[in-house]
Amino acid sequence: MVTNRTSEVRAADLEFRNHYRYPTGSVGVHVSLGSALCGFFRFGSSIGFGHCADGVTSESKNSKLPIVKTARSDDSGQLELPFDPNEVADNLRRERYYSSSTSQGSGILSASWIRNAYYTVRKFLPVHVRKYLQRARLADWDRIPFPSWPVDVSVDLMFEEMMRLVLNARGGSPLPFIWFWPHGHSGAMMLTHDVEEAAGRDFCPVLMDLVETAGFRSSFQIIPEERYEVTTHLLDSLRKRGHEVNVHDLNHDGHLFRERTEFLRRAARIRHYLQDFRAEGFRSAILYRNSEWINDLGCAYDMSIPNVAHLDPQRGGCCTTFPYFLGDVIELPLTTTQDYSLFHILQKHTLDLWEQQMKAILQRHGLISFNIHPDYILSRQNRSVFVALLASMAAHRQRYNLWAALPGEVNKWWRMRAKMEIVADGGRLTIRGQGAEQAQIAYAALEGDRLVYRLADQ
Repeated sequence: MVTNRTSEVRAADLEFRNHYRYPTGSVGVHVSLGSALCGFFRFGSSIGFGHCADGVTSESKNSKLPIVKTARSDDSGQLELPFDPNEVADNLRRERYYSSSTSQGSGILSASWIRNAYYTVRKFLPVHVRKYLQRARLADWDRIPFPSWPVDVSVDLMFEEMMRLVLNARGGSPLPFIWFWPHGHSGAMMLTHDVEEAAGRDFCPVLMDLVETAGFRSSFQIIPEERYEVTTHLLDSLRKRGHEVNVHDLNHDGHLFRERTEFLRRAARIRHYLQDFRAEGFRSAILYRNSEWINDLGCAYDMSIPNVAHLDPQRGGCCTTFPYFLGDVIELPLTTTQDYSLFHILQKHTLDLWEQQMKAILQRHGLISFNIHPDYILSRQNRSVFVALLASMAAHRQRYNLWAALPGEVNKWWRMRAKMEIVADGGRLTIRGQGAEQAQIAYAALEGDRLVYRLADQ
């Protein structure tokens, strides 16, 4: 989709500054769109989608993307861009590019009436039948050009390329910013479990044993209605052992976001269960989502948007490995492949893909998030893969100084960091704001053409 847009010049450093939290006034971003069109383009190593005066294409194939050539910076560190980075970040995070670049899927489950029929009878279908239908529906997953498989970091790369321009304009002088994670951790990881059936619910005590033995705590997403009985004892048993309880859809029928009026009716029920469960977080069934409606759910944070959704019924992906705001809600993206997709769509029982994804996320200092269903690790083979994953997560945490956190902790930190400021105090830089004692100042610098980060105490 390519559309006209009137020329404008305006400040546009909001999302860039939110990402880095550098001192107020040290960087400015100005946008010169001219008679820009809306589509895909390349900026450095990143792929953007939005209005760009340097040219765009309606196709997302990398080989055809126009390259941004007029981005520049002056000696005060001010940037002038032919696109609005706020718009591009929002378009990618909210998946607004998707309907412009491809149809809503092809194959046996594409038509809406077939999808509705499928979810009506899904609970009666044996797993081996469901797997066959899902593999048929997702058969083209490895031919999707964008987002990039298996981890897409287009938003993160856009901010990094902007930082390179700023540093070049400053003559290589490092720029201070508030480090991404508390206590100088190089990245973050969190483990979540969507509980889909009674068998998975009953397996939760064993699952907690496995997770705790590896030194972690998890978030359990519980379905409030129809699937199984939810007791106060179940919720209390999870919390008493240091785990977290969140709401998983309403009844897991796949229809939450199908129609606005029905969604609002269900959202009222979900808000009730968030209060009843003493929960702050939410994840939708089957990762169906509409980022424009998320704030109606009343949750503090959502975990429904994948980084790359090639293997999910709703395609797309948010193209970032960091949390971000959707209005008042913090989105904690799912940045790794779900266990069901690994075991039943890809038919793999090794850690290779998860290890590849963890490595890519670590390179950006992002959030490694997993969704492991208790329902899908009941078999000995699948459970052994999960145990191996826990061992790998523990090794990564130790080796790379990762923050192993619950989703609620990540939500709280990201909200506090968004309000922190770097200020000069008696000739030295310091951080002010709630939670500042957990934060650290870091410096962005260039080593040749390579962007590097260093904590102040290093």
